Amino acid sequence: MAERSQSYASHRRYIPVYHFFALPVLIVNVVVEAVRFGNFRTVYQFWLVVVALALAVLAVVARAMAARAQDRVIRLEERMRLGRLLPDEMRGRIDELRPSHLVALRFASDEELPGLAERCLTGELTRAQQIKKEIKTWRPDYLRV
Repeated sequence: MAERSQSYASHRRYIPVYHFFALPVLIVNVVVEAVRFGNFRTVYQFWLVVVALALAVLAVVARAMAARAQDRVIRLEERMRLGRLLPDEMRGRIDELRPSHLVALRFASDEELPGLAERCLTGELTRAQQIKKEIKTWRPDYLRV
């Protein structure tokens, strides 16, 4: 099955079972248990609110950890790619790029990458969203967490 094309507008990844089922259910559960605690103030009901909060926080943190681990891999991949594609005089500055720059540059084509990296290094592009908006030829990432 062919993946749909990606662009700045469509590159965000939604996992339906997480974003549209598990997380909403856990958030609604927090609200339900908090309301029940308001009606029945017992230690047990308070404990149910604490457990509901812990489950919701666990879901959010687990996703954040997975994304963080993937960002570390992307940083490594992009440093290797930059080492291959940047002119000699810029190669020594790769470590000056922030992790958010490297993650955003992931979507740039090989042809655009040196120019965008230079603009990041000169301070013209400082935020990931700015970098992504400047990409003309989008390099899709279908494996993003």
